[in-house]
Amino acid sequence: MKVEKIANNRVRYTFEVTPHEFEHGLDHAFEHVAKDVEIKGFRKGHVPRNVYETKFGVESLYEDALNHVLHHKYHEAQNHPDYEIVGQPEIEVDFANIKRGESFEISLNAPVKPEVTLGQYKSIEVKDIKTSVSDSEVNAEIKNLLTANGSLEPKEGALEFGDTAIFDFDGYLDNEPFEGGKAENYQLEIGSNQFIPGFEEQMVGLNPGESKDLNVTFPENYQAENLAGKPVVFKVKLHEVKAKKTSELNDEWVQSLAREGVQTVDELKAATKKELEDKKAEEAKNVIADQVLTTILDQAVMDIPQEMIDEEIKHYKESVEQQAKQYGLEFDMFLSLSGVSPEQFEVQAKADSEKRVKTTLVLEAVAKAENLTATEEDLREKYEELAKRYNMAVDEIKKYLPESILSNDVAINKAYQLVIDSVVKI
Repeated sequence: MKVEKIANNRVRYTFEVTPHEFEHGLDHAFEHVAKDVEIKGFRKGHVPRNVYETKFGVESLYEDALNHVLHHKYHEAQNHPDYEIVGQPEIEVDFANIKRGESFEISLNAPVKPEVTLGQYKSIEVKDIKTSVSDSEVNAEIKNLLTANGSLEPKEGALEFGDTAIFDFDGYLDNEPFEGGKAENYQLEIGSNQFIPGFEEQMVGLNPGESKDLNVTFPENYQAENLAGKPVVFKVKLHEVKAKKTSELNDEWVQSLAREGVQTVDELKAATKKELEDKKAEEAKNVIADQVLTTILDQAVMDIPQEMIDEEIKHYKESVEQQAKQYGLEFDMFLSLSGVSPEQFEVQAKADSEKRVKTTLVLEAVAKAENLTATEEDLREKYEELAKRYNMAVDEIKKYLPESILSNDVAINKAYQLVIDSVVKI
């Protein structure tokens, strides 16, 4: 095998195919087609090889024979120690040079994992993020908790933002009722933005027993195509207004929350402060990590083959499509409910995928530069962790996740931790 680096991220593997290798490929090709061959005087699938070649020509087997030979040659290329193939190679062959009984050359032009030239990756300076929590933040969080655990009670007077309305509605498009536009005794918190823009705002000020026509327009990207972008009228009748009564902050109410180790107001405040501090610390950690990785990626130099990014985009889309299926939704509907247009999704998928590929390549380069590898103990602990998480035996996990892949993941995680641990906060 002759190996030539023809670009920063492409390698040409050239092989000599011997007469023996090609003949073996021809045998395989004939076995593949023989069962379907029909020639007068012979039963289907029982045509002799010489009769087939006389009738159709041995050249009719060349493509399948070459694919069989290439299958073995491709494995040889994959095992080359200097390069890692990361996408489907292009086949380079001159069919005019292929003759039975003679050697000929065939090449694979393959995208390979690029070399990465690292910039600074340790002791990156970032601005520290304060994670202290004030008493006012604690009180605000407890106030939210009191409100969330309050009860709805009937209220006199007009409907206001924050109130809950019990009402009937009937929707009309061009003076005709449309499917899904009608309900009775519907309960809606005004200001929750559950309905299309303008609906809840126009209900404010209604008194129980009153009716009103609401003129609204469905969003352009609404999932029902017959309603998207269309102006409609909702006839509503308000039956009742309810307001949320906030619970009283005392030890008895705290105990009703049934939180372990929290029995008094003071204990609730202490626990809430700790939770807010932990949340802020985690958020700060993520922000700093993102800043550090962005800095390292910006300084690193690499020429990523498009095939790597395309493959990552494919996986990204498949994962989102799987999420949609879990909710029982069509893909476009899932995007619409997420507030993302198909065009926005494509842009985001490309940007996120490119960043993930770059991050992996850079962290692999850091692991190599720092000689970070997975020990037997690392692998054992990781396999046990995965087995516990997915409730499977370790041997089963190994069938889906070989040591070579897990070793690389462990090394990448070590590189990530080294980078984060070396951060200098200013």
